Amino acid sequence: MEQAAIIGRGTWLDKVAQETVEREKRLGRSLSLLRVESGLGASGLPHIGSVGDAIRSYGIKLALESLGYRSELIAYSDDFDGLRKVPAGFPASLSEYLSHPVARIPDPLGCHGSYAEHVGSLLKGALDKIGVEYRFQSGAEAYASGKLNDQIRKILSSSAAIGKKINELVGQSKYEESLPYTPVCKSCGRIYVTQAKSFDPEKDTVHYVCQGTKLGEKMVKGCGHEGDVKVTEGNGKLMWKVEFAARWSAFDIRFEAYGKELTDSVKINDWVAESVLGYPPPYHARYELFQDKSGKKMSKSTGNLVTPDEWLQYASPESLRLLMYKRIVGARNISLEDIPLYMDEFDDLEEYYFSKKRDPNQMKDARQRGLYEYSVFLKSPQAKGVRVPYRLLAQLSSVAPEGALEDFVVKRLASYGMVKTPVPELSRRIAWARGWATREGKVAVEPPELGDAARKAVKDFAAALPGLATEEDVQNAAFDAAKKQGLRPGEFFPAVYSILLGSDRGPRLGPYVMDAGKAEVSRALLAAVGN
Repeated sequence: MEQAAIIGRGTWLDKVAQETVEREKRLGRSLSLLRVESGLGASGLPHIGSVGDAIRSYGIKLALESLGYRSELIAYSDDFDGLRKVPAGFPASLSEYLSHPVARIPDPLGCHGSYAEHVGSLLKGALDKIGVEYRFQSGAEAYASGKLNDQIRKILSSSAAIGKKINELVGQSKYEESLPYTPVCKSCGRIYVTQAKSFDPEKDTVHYVCQGTKLGEKMVKGCGHEGDVKVTEGNGKLMWKVEFAARWSAFDIRFEAYGKELTDSVKINDWVAESVLGYPPPYHARYELFQDKSGKKMSKSTGNLVTPDEWLQYASPESLRLLMYKRIVGARNISLEDIPLYMDEFDDLEEYYFSKKRDPNQMKDARQRGLYEYSVFLKSPQAKGVRVPYRLLAQLSSVAPEGALEDFVVKRLASYGMVKTPVPELSRRIAWARGWATREGKVAVEPPELGDAARKAVKDFAAALPGLATEEDVQNAAFDAAKKQGLRPGEFFPAVYSILLGSDRGPRLGPYVMDAGKAEVSRALLAAVGN
């Protein structure tokens, strides 16, 4: 077998898929359909983190299929969870529904049958735009239709052992005093505020008291009602400490990733699946949360989110997929400022993929090619697309005259020798870049770190610019500045482009500087390297 065939695509997706298959073979389970699952939060606006789980899981689905196995992604919506906070972007009137199942809260905007349907439509819309294929499963529907009934009975019948194990694993004693199940109170319609006291397996009923609960920093009082609920009628749900296990068993899930914050819950659910339900838990991959640029966790309630719709307003679906597939280990800081980075990185991967160049390190070569293929969902085009630095498009489009955006940008690019005629892909990129460059809330780009020789050469070049007259003068000044500091052109020009365009490549410098303005370019360069 050739070495390239052994290496495969070389990404973490391929490694996880291979390990999933090998584990299933050891377990002796059927390989006819390998389902993967992704949980979808249904209580607030979808953001990069909340759809990231589904995009990554879809990548595992593709990797399993590339190994020759049939696979399917189940997108499970947690729409029977209770509302814990009023998310940013929604009216304060939602506060009267705190602790109500989100599937039973009216849509505050009046365009869907429920609040959960409204949020769910946004989630499904985002996945559709990104190109993820999935089978949607509503949690509320799963409970109402009885898809989890067998698992609920087994879990509630083993509640004493589960409570003891939870305390042993994570030091939480509450489930030694109550069942891992929360009914919807028949009196006030809320969930979480009820404490399940006992289970009658003959009647399939749970006895509960509505006594209140703490949601974050807020105490939600119970109404005091005491009663029974039939677990087969969909008027209650399992707690997270055991619900994952029930889903895995009911839907035959073989892989599910999870965020670092759910480590304890997954540990317990793995035990419940294996020891209570008799179902080996799925293979897992753990990832860390996305954070904003200040290092804070992205949160629906605080509103420091980057939404998929925002990203796709300024960039391609492929760039967002690349963000998810580049790596899975380590925390990720993300903002809209990163869009040029991922757009240009995708272009670099595409250039490498279609070139005849091959990295001598076969693993690195396979990873680069594989990362590109997954970023296009294994639907590689026949030829590479337009390759123009994103920041150059943003800069040109931001100064284009009204009503002549595309014509202006294409003519400028043609004068730099970068394009000849407009194509649909270039039109889309110009529109994205224009929107990104003129959006509200944009921040200044951090200048790149340069060595002493490069800093001095850039400063010399910037100082010379105001006195130059022609494009050729600019080119000569650039070569002179590099030579003076002992730099090769290949070391100097990328330094200039990285300051001006956020990329190590760009148009011919002379025409670009004359277009952008000698004084403006000089000021930008000096600001980056220090006057």
